[in-house]
Amino acid sequence: MVTSPDNRGMKDHQLRALIQVAERGSIRSAAKAMHLTQSALTKALRELEEDVGAELLLRSYQGVEFTTAGQALLSRARLAAATLARAREEIRDIQGGAGIRVAVAATPTVAMSVLPRVWEAFQRTQPHAELTLSDGLLSTVVPGLVEGLLDFAIALADPAGLPEEVLFEPITSVMAWPAVRVGHPLAQARSWAELGQAQWILNLSAGSQGAFLLRWLRDAGIEPTRRIVRCTSPTLMLEMMRRTDLVGFCPQPLMDDPLYSVGLQRIALDPLPPPMSLGMLRLRGVPLSAAARSLAQLLVRHGGGA
Repeated sequence: MVTSPDNRGMKDHQLRALIQVAERGSIRSAAKAMHLTQSALTKALRELEEDVGAELLLRSYQGVEFTTAGQALLSRARLAAATLARAREEIRDIQGGAGIRVAVAATPTVAMSVLPRVWEAFQRTQPHAELTLSDGLLSTVVPGLVEGLLDFAIALADPAGLPEEVLFEPITSVMAWPAVRVGHPLAQARSWAELGQAQWILNLSAGSQGAFLLRWLRDAGIEPTRRIVRCTSPTLMLEMMRRTDLVGFCPQPLMDDPLYSVGLQRIALDPLPPPMSLGMLRLRGVPLSAAARSLAQLLVRHGGGA
């Protein structure tokens, strides 16, 4: 039974126990990973539940399941652990040691325009840094930032659709166009009404370009299609557009890129939605490490041409 919270405060080993249970899937496996007995790890979890005044885990013969409160605390625990890891890496950086890690997400618009030369410049200034890159779709960016898995992201976003804890710093604006495969029956369409029965493929995560498009259509008095394939992978989206009659919504820099746009053509509609902001997303109140800050400055400096 969970009692009311006291003033003992959460301890590091309790939060690490919570994270290990989530990652290992069971108390026994988590205890083994932490070199603890099951009873010691269970005690740490119970003390944590007493401290926060809520049940965090549901235990049964099938294993453990996180409650809503447990999921909320797990997200913050992961962020705390990642923040501490970044602090250790920054200290190693100050001392001139190796082992610095930077995890960044970038939209394909950035990957095809400025990321290659930014990476080369970053390698010259941070030769020992280990860089991890991932797709800059908001469906993965926002959870990655909140849980401390990403240092920052450069992505297209509608700030109105982002959670409060995510800070958005605009870099430039990017136009987007409806796009289809070459030879698509709607390739010569000139009005939104002609696309009324089309089936689209869009990312509809909060703050995403797809969600931005649908809101603009509604505000403009244009009935948005209900026939939408939801997709959170740029690669899948691209291949489905090339190989089917699905209609996509592509940033102009991608359509201008001779490699990306092979097999695709834009639909010249009028009017078009206003440009969307490309910017840096990071967690509010959490400073970047020296290495991450160096990479962010390079991306912001070169990102205006994305």
